Amino acid sequence: MQTRVSSATREVLITDAGPTVLIGERINPSGKKTLAEALKIGDFDALGREAVAQVEAGADILDINVACPGIDEIAVLPRALQKVMACVDVPLCIDINHHGALEGALRMYTGKPIVNSVTGEEASLNQILPLVKEYGAAVIGLTIDDDGIPKEADRRVAIAGKIIERAASLGIPAEDVIIDCLALSLGADGKAGMVVLEAIRKVKAEFGVNQTLGASNISFGLPDRNRVNHAFLALAIAAGVTCPTVDAARVRAAVLSIDLILGRDRFAQRYTSDFRQRRRQKE
Repeated sequence: MQTRVSSATREVLITDAGPTVLIGERINPSGKKTLAEALKIGDFDALGREAVAQVEAGADILDINVACPGIDEIAVLPRALQKVMACVDVPLCIDINHHGALEGALRMYTGKPIVNSVTGEEASLNQILPLVKEYGAAVIGLTIDDDGIPKEADRRVAIAGKIIERAASLGIPAEDVIIDCLALSLGADGKAGMVVLEAIRKVKAEFGVNQTLGASNISFGLPDRNRVNHAFLALAIAAGVTCPTVDAARVRAAVLSIDLILGRDRFAQRYTSDFRQRRRQKE
C-alpha cells in the first residue's frame, strides 16, 4: 500500500516497504506560549523558523496546526500554510480543529496534502471526506466514533474499517486513508500500550493501509518520557505504523536504528550517513 503526498516540488512515498516517514509535530501553538502569541498578532516568522528546524532535524512531512484560544483558525490557517510553504519544500499535513478552516486551506495548497483528520463520527465523515475527495488529498482517520475512543482493540479496528469503507464510497482509495489507532497514556491505563499495538497489527492485517500515531501520547504524565517513547515507537513501527507523528529532533536517530533492524535500510546507508553527519557537526 503506497500513499503519495506532495508539495509543489517534492513527493513523499509512505509504504511499509520503505523507510519510516516522519511527520513533524512541532508546529502547534498548544502549550507553546511564544508561538501562540506570535500567531495572535499575525507574526509568522517563528512558525517559519520552526518549520525549517523540523525539516533540518529529519521531518519528511510537517503537521500544521494553528488552533488555540484567541486565534481565528479559519483566517490564520491559510496564512500559516503559505508561510511554511515559502520556507520549506516538504509536503504538509493540514491539522484542523474546526472543519470550516479546511476548504480555504485546501484551496490554496499546492500539491497533495494530508488532512488531519476525520473520525468515525457521522458529522466528521460527512463534513471532511467530501472535501478530501474534491481536492484530491490524503486523510488521517482517527479510531474514535460517537461513543468516544474504544478501550478494545477490535472496536478501533471496526472504526478504521468504517472510515475506509465510507471513503471508498466517495471514490477515495484505501491508499489515501492513513489510520491512527490512537495511543493513550500508560500513566492513566497500564494496558493502553498493548491495546493500541494490537489494534495496529489488526488494521495492518485486515486493511493493509498506512498508519500514523501520536507516539509521545503513550508517555504523558510519566518521568523520563524519551525512554518510553523510543521503546514504544520501535514496537509500533514493527506492528505497522509507517508515518508516526513525532518531534523529529528527538526520535530520528532511534527511527533510523529501527529501520535498520527491520531491514528497511539497504547496506545501512541511511544509518551510517546520519552517523557521519552527526560526527562532522561535533568536530
